Order: sequence, then structure tokens, then C-alpha cells
Amino acid sequence: MMTKLIFLTGAGMSAESGISTFRDSGGLWENNRIEDIATPNAWASNPERVQEFYNSRRKQIMAAQPNEAHLALKKLEKNFSVEVITQNIDDLHERAGSTNVLHLHGNIRFSKSSGPNQECAYYPIDGWELKTSDKCPDGYSLRPHVVWFGEAVPMYQIAAERIKNADILIVIGSSLQVYPAAGLIHNARKECRKFLIDPNGDELGVSKEFEVINASASQGLKTFLNHL
Repeated sequence: MMTKLIFLTGAGMSAESGISTFRDSGGLWENNRIEDIATPNAWASNPERVQEFYNSRRKQIMAAQPNEAHLALKKLEKNFSVEVITQNIDDLHERAGSTNVLHLHGNIRFSKSSGPNQECAYYPIDGWELKTSDKCPDGYSLRPHVVWFGEAVPMYQIAAERIKNADILIVIGSSLQVYPAAGLIHNARKECRKFLIDPNGDELGVSKEFEVINASASQGLKTFLNHL
């Protein structure tokens, strides 16, 4: 039976592809208030601004390319059972070829209804622009398929169940500061081997169960492979 590797990836996974992170100097929250572009209230009060922000992000993501770390996860599928749980809303894991990717916070390349049945269907966006005039079949405006602050995380329980089955859990490029996603690591079994790959890994305060690799995603994965 193949060893099951579960990767929990955050913004640091895509940083080497040029995707802006949120908390670093010059990051997205430094230039935008959460309340203005990433909450249900922001959408209700100024949907045009919200669409403009996410259209800009989508355009940036479409121009980016998977980096060495994304490609390394795909290569691991040759010898291991690999599942990716990502906090990122980009599609770089899929474009790198990973075949089993769960998006905790949505996928910016898709839209969903702003009506009461948001999680019933997701609609691929043709190109980078989603317009406020675009509607779902029920007549509600389409919004980005992104989990905003203050909203439930529909995929959380599925992710938690997957992590329970991990033989090895590898957290890459996540500050483990955003809940409930950060709490997923507590679902790993005691006997599961655990790694944290992050340039500031020693500062993140994870338990001693984790083997910390202080490195970028691509460099850290090379070190991880030596551990395997």
C-alpha cells in the first residue's frame, strides 16, 4: 500500500510564482482593508470594488506559472499517494498537474451565485474578468468562488477527514494564523510524521511533533525528499 502524503499549502507555496502574499511587507492586506474587499458586507455595499480587486488578482494568477515546488508535488505522485489541501485560491497546483487538489478557500478561476444556494454550483470564468452584470441561472449576480472572512468553510470537514488518514503531513508556506484552516493540523494522527516548510518556520510555534525546515517551498521540498 502506497504511503499517503497530505500537503497543506499556503501563500508561501505560490510566492515563488510571483503571487502576492497577504501578510508580508507589500502584501495584499497592506494595500487593502479586509473589510473593503473580502467580507460579505463589502460585497453588499460595493460589489464593483470587490469585483475589481478579484479581477485584478485573477489576471495576475493567470499570468503566473507553477514553480518548482508545485511541479515537485506532481512528481511525487509516481511513488506516493499524494493529496493537496490548499488555502490558496489560485489554480497553480492543477496547472502543475496535481490530480487530487482540495481548495479550502475556493478557486478564483470560478464564480458562484451570490444567492442562497452558493455552494450548489461553480461556474468557470472565461478569461480574467467577472462582471457585476453576470448572473447565475436563478438571476443572482455571480461573485468570486472565494471564502470571505466571516463565512463558513464548506470544505473544512472533508479536509479534516483526509488529514486523519495521512501517513505524512507536510505544511508548506502557511503561517498557520488563519482559522479555521490552521486547526486542521490537529486532526493528524499521533503516529503521523509531520513536517513544516517555511522560511520562518521556527517562529510559527508549532508543536515539537513537527520537523521544521526553514526554507522556501522549493528548497524545503528538496530537503524533505532527503528525509523520505
